[in-house]
Amino acid sequence: MRASKATTAMTSQQMPARNHSFYVDRHGCRISGSVRGDGPPVLLIQGVGVHGDGWGPQVDRLAAQFRCLTFDNRGMGQSQPVGAPLSIELMAEDALALMDAQGWDSAHIVGHSMGGLIAQQLALSARPRVRSLALLCTFSRGRDATRLSAWMLWVGLRTRLGTRRQRRHAFLKLVLPPSNLATADLDTLAERFAPLFGHDLADQPPIAMKQLRAMSAYDSTSRLGELSGLPTLVVSAEHDRIARPELGRMIAAGVPGARYVEIPNASHGVPLEQSDSINSLLLEHLARADSGLR
Repeated sequence: MRASKATTAMTSQQMPARNHSFYVDRHGCRISGSVRGDGPPVLLIQGVGVHGDGWGPQVDRLAAQFRCLTFDNRGMGQSQPVGAPLSIELMAEDALALMDAQGWDSAHIVGHSMGGLIAQQLALSARPRVRSLALLCTFSRGRDATRLSAWMLWVGLRTRLGTRRQRRHAFLKLVLPPSNLATADLDTLAERFAPLFGHDLADQPPIAMKQLRAMSAYDSTSRLGELSGLPTLVVSAEHDRIARPELGRMIAAGVPGARYVEIPNASHGVPLEQSDSINSLLLEHLARADSGLR
């Protein structure tokens, strides 16, 4: 359960508790954030239909060495109401406002899926505020991920039609590799993932369609070269049907000096399903960035 919220934003002169939650009021939305841990600051940004607690497996590991800020994107979870027309640019500004509320001049930025787009926009619009980038299962052109293949159309429809159990199983097909689907107890997995996604997997949050439209309108491809010199880790998953590995390789090729890692036997939900692998990569990346290595 989340800690109770403070109704005012923290300032750089205040000394917040080691673990605390807070709100930032911005453009008609009360944005909900939480902070855990001690050390250099890390901001983690979630993707479509997932609240900030979805970073739990990462924060549990990183918080021993880093001060981790997670949050619900506007219109998701406790960040209500949407308040303004949704865009990647607006959500990047929200993320900066949360950093401001903590008195953070800069932070390491980690983004998954849509969160990777938000992270890219944040780095492009406020480069001095970004110590490093970690882009997980993401892309630079949103419409590449939202374009419907026959497989995506079929599975997407099954997440919205049928019994609740059928919808949960269909959703798992979007985030897990085929080998896991063939051997796992899908009902148990759906139950385990629900608290991390912030909802029963049979139900997609109303904001999800607006998030997908915001994704489709965003394209940073032509500007990736501007991130030259920024320590950047790009991670793709071998069987990801949403953020296909070639889209991750395209980002890595566009950002001079970026490191690319592709995780075998993994899909879009790799931060949850293979959290140990992701956490190890993040810890290595953050340590190298803080030490000035590439």
